[in-house]
Amino acid sequence: MILLCLFVIPVSAFAEAAKIPSIQSVNLELRSAVLVEPVTGQVLLSINADQAYAPASMTKMMTGYIIADKVKKGAISWNDVVTVKENASQTIGSRAYLALGETHTVQELFTVMLVHSANDAAVALAEYVSGSEQQFVTEMNEEAKRLGMEKSYYINVSGLDRTDMPLPFRPQEQGENVMSAMDVATLVKSIFQDHPEMLEVTSMPSYQFRATDREPFVNTNWMLESNKDSQYKKYAYEGLDGLKTGFTDSAGYCFASTAERDGMRLISVVMGTKSMSKRFTETKKVLDYGFDHFELKQVVAAKSTPKGMEMVLVKSGTKTEVPVLTEQAVSFLVPKGSDASQLSYQTNFVPQELTAPFAAGAKAGTITYTYQIEGKDMIQEKTVNMVAADEVEKAGWVRLLFRSIWEVVSGLF
Repeated sequence: MILLCLFVIPVSAFAEAAKIPSIQSVNLELRSAVLVEPVTGQVLLSINADQAYAPASMTKMMTGYIIADKVKKGAISWNDVVTVKENASQTIGSRAYLALGETHTVQELFTVMLVHSANDAAVALAEYVSGSEQQFVTEMNEEAKRLGMEKSYYINVSGLDRTDMPLPFRPQEQGENVMSAMDVATLVKSIFQDHPEMLEVTSMPSYQFRATDREPFVNTNWMLESNKDSQYKKYAYEGLDGLKTGFTDSAGYCFASTAERDGMRLISVVMGTKSMSKRFTETKKVLDYGFDHFELKQVVAAKSTPKGMEMVLVKSGTKTEVPVLTEQAVSFLVPKGSDASQLSYQTNFVPQELTAPFAAGAKAGTITYTYQIEGKDMIQEKTVNMVAADEVEKAGWVRLLFRSIWEVVSGLF
């Protein structure tokens, strides 16, 4: 197939929907925050989002990500039995009170780690998988680099401050766990894409870890929508189904969350709030800002033909050109209440010459749609294939001969 040309076609402009209020108007009380729409990657709110701070137990999302990845690759199984070693049994803070020599499956430890933020469960998993916590931490730092989490660094799997780790198991390397709010959001997006089963676990309101436990461990996330009839009902948030809280003296109260409404999912991260309840009230402000002022809207339907890009050339076919259609729909994050038919965006169409024979649906080029919300820096871009609307058969040699003669003759005049 031959590349023919490139079109840049602006579509009619329009007055944006109701003006989006400033981030300052949200009146957040925290150290840093970010709000991201993961499909487009649009950052809707950012406060010190690229600054590295202590993440506390949000660290466990990386621990869980690596565990889930090893299960997916077959290195371990959810049903593998883990025997608790000394490091895990001595780990303090939020924990499942694991005793030396106690045994649990990977699935059980994984669940109590994410639901109840059990530090000792995180350590037990790390030691089982990698032989030692510090070897597992090496993998965490390597994975952070691979995912593009440029401000992240880990010294343990739980999020504890160095001085709270069991003395014999503290690392020789200096430093503390740090992540930026943007790094946390990047990790959450990777969890959606690679290990959605983690979201199922973090959405559990409670977990009965041992049959002998008097009560189940309660999820530290008070904002789960499923809490609407519980003691935390005043914090329950429509559509919220994950992910992870965190607290240490150095980190303050942190929360990485995600919620979905009307087909749009948002990722919120707040770091360094001043109280257990504040991390939830500030998260509500952040998510409300997103859901109140933005929406995902389809601007181009699948199987549609953009104006001015109706046909591509066909070589050696019974037809010399064929109509083309978009293979997929295109959606953008837009100000809430926008009229999709009036959105202002650009289209770059790169057609390809097709050689017969080919079936309907054959790739006939690509088209890239570009859109930017007024007042927002990030440009949204979506590229989809253009495909042939019809089948075209190969022409016989007689027809091709006469066509060639006609082209030569017509070129003389």
